[in-house]
Amino acid sequence: MPFAVFLTDDAARDLDELYDYVVLHDAPQKAGYVLEQIERAFSRLSEFPERGAHPKELLTLGIREYRQIFFKPYRIIYRIMDKNVYVLLIADGRRDMQTLLQRRFFDA
Repeated sequence: MPFAVFLTDDAARDLDELYDYVVLHDAPQKAGYVLEQIERAFSRLSEFPERGAHPKELLTLGIREYRQIFFKPYRIIYRIMDKNVYVLLIADGRRDMQTLLQRRFFDA
């Protein structure tokens, strides 16, 4: 039975900001394509949620509850709980992920 995939408010905001950034710094057509590919990537988690690797920044802290998949250079970080997948963060992997993850998951 497929898992349900949910986007948290933070992840939805990440997508909006990512779209706006690509529109402003690249092209509206490319922004639509990037958005579609990211949505396709996380929607596939309904069938194979455990396929993602654990983010190395969290593993170094001993945290194994989170997983990630990629639509390069973007990282999609999620958590599996029961039969649900919660997408928590969508970010450009070239950013300082250690700081971003700490702010998002631990400073809140």
